Amino acid sequence: MLTTPFYDPEKSYKENFEKGPFGAFADGKVIQNNSNQKYDFLGFKVNSPFGIPAGPLINGNFVQAALDKGFDIVTYKTVRSDTYPCHPWPNVLSVKVNGDLTFEKAKGKLIADHEYTMPISITNSFGVPSFSPEFWQKDLAKVVKDARPGQIVIGSFQGTKKEGQSVEEYINDFRKVAKLLKDTGVKVVEVNLSCPNEGTNNLLCYDTDRSVKVVKVIKEEIGQIPLIIKIAYFKDEDVLRNLVKSIGPIVQGISAINTIPAQIVDKNGMQALPGEGRLYSGVCGHAIKWAGLDMVKKLKKLREELGYSYTIIGVGGVTEPEEFFEYRDAGADIVMSATGAMWNPYLGRDIALEIKKKLR
Repeated sequence: MLTTPFYDPEKSYKENFEKGPFGAFADGKVIQNNSNQKYDFLGFKVNSPFGIPAGPLINGNFVQAALDKGFDIVTYKTVRSDTYPCHPWPNVLSVKVNGDLTFEKAKGKLIADHEYTMPISITNSFGVPSFSPEFWQKDLAKVVKDARPGQIVIGSFQGTKKEGQSVEEYINDFRKVAKLLKDTGVKVVEVNLSCPNEGTNNLLCYDTDRSVKVVKVIKEEIGQIPLIIKIAYFKDEDVLRNLVKSIGPIVQGISAINTIPAQIVDKNGMQALPGEGRLYSGVCGHAIKWAGLDMVKKLKKLREELGYSYTIIGVGGVTEPEEFFEYRDAGADIVMSATGAMWNPYLGRDIALEIKKKLR
């Protein structure tokens, strides 16, 4: 079901930030998934094992609206150690994909426009913008405090590469933001090792040694606060196994996937997203569900093989309740939806109702 999206693609990031959310997220009506059946999420009891990942909930108003609409695990959009600009508008476009976005298809060009239809797939190109810690610490702390019983807010963050920066300085930037997040009182932290939206395909999660160093300094800083790593799709199972084997004992959760990058063009074959480094952009939504499911299966297999206990969070292409159950059957402990939730504000409620039906 497509309704007015809570993030309006026809408005700039600044307009959304200042005036959003939109649609049903702005109506003030509260939906609570009251249930005798509570689900464990990293030591916390939640009403339902479903939520929204880092991305569309760009400030506390959006996070609170998601909580109010029955999304029980919600993630505050990825923050940084300092102010960071957003890419120029447009930041979200509908992408035309026939079936799954395989890696063979992703080698070609995908046509994008402003017509959103089901099954919905989009590209999002923001560049991981961030307001200053002076703003986001207070904003995040408020929604963390206001979360209802059975709900949890996750604080997502990443480090920032700077010209002339040493590896040690880069890694210490993660430490800095981790401390800033800890000071908000957030109960769960997620570090983004997977974002392709800065004009590069050299994702941190593909560098096992550096990822381990980053995660270790974060855990030193946040102590007992559960840590999730967000990773991309891994074609090479040996590389994934090496990462999980090395990092699995340190982290408490692994979330996958983010997006699949492809060339995004308009109907005339021209670059659809203006600006340098934006020909390639991440695709999310229905077309990448296959990849999210595949990664969940791989992570479950590795967890059993290695004897680890990390929580598996499945992300990618959930737009209908039945797709939530596909992820659960594949091995996901928790399932999240960004694109589907953006266009269906009642997805959290609908999934909670279907869970109740299956428990009868």
